[in-house]
Amino acid sequence: MSSSVSSTDLFARAQRLIPGGVNSPVRAFRSVGGAPFFTRSAQGATLTTADGRELIDFVCTWGPAIHGHNHPRIREAITDALSRGTSFGTPNPYEVEMAELIASFFPSIEKVRMCSSGTEATMSAIRLARGFTGRDKIIKFAGCYHGHSDSLLVSAGSGALTHGHPDSAGVPAAFARETVVLPFNDPAALDAAFAANPGQIAAVILEPYIGNVGFIRAEPGYLAQVRALTQKHGAVLIFDEVMTGFRLARGGVQELENIVPDLTCLGKIIGGGLPVGAFGGRAEIMDKLAPLGPVYQAGTLSGNPLAMAAGIAQLRLLDELRPYARLDTLGRQLCAAALAAAKLKGIALQAPQCGSMFSLFFTERPVRDLPSAMSSDSALFKRFFHACLERGVYLPPSAYEAWFLSSAHEGDAIDRACDVVTTAISEL
Repeated sequence: MSSSVSSTDLFARAQRLIPGGVNSPVRAFRSVGGAPFFTRSAQGATLTTADGRELIDFVCTWGPAIHGHNHPRIREAITDALSRGTSFGTPNPYEVEMAELIASFFPSIEKVRMCSSGTEATMSAIRLARGFTGRDKIIKFAGCYHGHSDSLLVSAGSGALTHGHPDSAGVPAAFARETVVLPFNDPAALDAAFAANPGQIAAVILEPYIGNVGFIRAEPGYLAQVRALTQKHGAVLIFDEVMTGFRLARGGVQELENIVPDLTCLGKIIGGGLPVGAFGGRAEIMDKLAPLGPVYQAGTLSGNPLAMAAGIAQLRLLDELRPYARLDTLGRQLCAAALAAAKLKGIALQAPQCGSMFSLFFTERPVRDLPSAMSSDSALFKRFFHACLERGVYLPPSAYEAWFLSSAHEGDAIDRACDVVTTAISEL
């Protein structure tokens, strides 16, 4: 790949052959304006663009880069696996080691199935829950994004929200009718939904802490109420921890909240930067999967040796370094700097944060659900985004996405980022 090709040239070429010039909608900069840059390389907390600019990165590949980009241990693991082959079409030893690691991190996971993406994980978990219960309807929550499968792309967050298409074209109305959408952080609404659909709800799926409409924490006691209601009505509780798993704690949000879901969806971090997903949970549910049971799920590249090797290295590093307290300190530092600058400027700002995930919402309302997140001033965020980008700090290119930190942000990177964020807010 030539190092002399500019982002402008690359985007022009991409638009001729790739819809919108991007292979995932949120990369298109549509909600913040302008054209996306193309990344040539990444190291630590820094992206280097095709134009040679260095940017402090708070997207972190949308979560996986918890140790920073291109960590030598992960790179070495991939290189070693690559020397043995790229794909076998048979079981491989890495799959077994990964399954053992996941089960050791997540006690709720008695058995696990690997796949190739978070979308595959959530889609398969829903099918499994329906097959296990013999019921059809599912409950999800407004603003939670669980990938782009038909049953789940209803009132979705992430790119669907950013681009104004919370209900995608191409999703049959019959599919949407089987999905009940409720407000987050509202246990009474969940109770009412069960009452209105007696014996029909197969599963409740949610991001226990939302990351796809910006970062939103569950209110104290909420997840415990969700767990109690699903148990009462015989529905499978699915935690989508594709973003939060391994990132906010060793055992994800379920560890922080002491909640045991029936199924858990994972991704991002367990690939160490390579495409991967997984879902797992109670053995009696997981044993309904083929080849043991009647619920079919398959994937030629599931458990790919390169992705497994990278993920194993990533998880072992997490166990060695235990970075969670340090990452929380970094998150608090940046949010405190932003809040102080906003107060001085007289700008309303909310900064929900837990560990290495957080968001900045330009609104007076505490952010607890989709409507309060949408009250954020997106025009103000657009100006803020470009002010930061001009000064060398790259944020998620949407007012409705979580920010991510890595251990590589410690030291100079976080100090510089705090200065840039403070300056950008002061000039709004």
